[in-house]
Amino acid sequence: MSAKIHIGTQGWNYDGWVGPFYPEGTRPADFLTVYARAFETVEVDSTFYASPVSKTVRGWAQRTPDDFVFSLKMPQEITHERRLRNADELAAEFFDRARELEGKLGPDFAPAELPAVAQFLPKLPRDLRFAIEFRQRGWIHDGVLALLAEHNVALAISEGRWIPRKQMMQLASRPTADFGYVRLMGLDQSIVDYSRVQIDRTRDLEAWAHVLWPYAEQGREAFVYVNNHFSGHSPAAARDLQRLLRQPAVEPEQLGEQMSLF
Repeated sequence: MSAKIHIGTQGWNYDGWVGPFYPEGTRPADFLTVYARAFETVEVDSTFYASPVSKTVRGWAQRTPDDFVFSLKMPQEITHERRLRNADELAAEFFDRARELEGKLGPDFAPAELPAVAQFLPKLPRDLRFAIEFRQRGWIHDGVLALLAEHNVALAISEGRWIPRKQMMQLASRPTADFGYVRLMGLDQSIVDYSRVQIDRTRDLEAWAHVLWPYAEQGREAFVYVNNHFSGHSPAAARDLQRLLRQPAVEPEQLGEQMSLF
């Protein structure tokens, strides 16, 4: 029932995960390969700071299984600096780089001003999927939701400090695209040790599992990404959510056993 719910984390390149998640001795160059044995998708934050070179993107694709999915953040030069204005060439370059992932590309997301969004959405290529995250309550109204629905762009549902969770969960039941996108961000930005769970988020994960069940029951896709600040160690929270949605969860010790086979 839950095969359409893709669960992963925001990023994979954390030294603090070696031991509690990655087997001891795992090299940074092998992080992504090992990560992909436990999760089937990842949100890539580094593309927000600069559009990746083709060689890098192809390397990501080569180190992951055929059914693995990447969600790339649109570069900040397009979304934050240019505010989606006069950014057609930069966007086209980014879309070309993203296509290097071929079938492994999931949604992308980016916030911006409404007039610019209204002009930019029709320019989005139809062979890629997009989601957009708003971090102010003023964005969330019927006009914006209708605009996103017109272009099959998902509203990124975010568990964070910007919009109350209750409102976010209600919006999850009003899809604007044929897939859902959820970001479990967390509130405690003071967390700097990503090697262990420091906040018990069991009830929160149960609540989100309840929200996600309808997606699974309806056979719709949803992508869920957990940030380290959600509980302190995002792989553990992602595994807990997998179990709540009755998906198989790969434990760290199992990753170690797989490493020993190579």
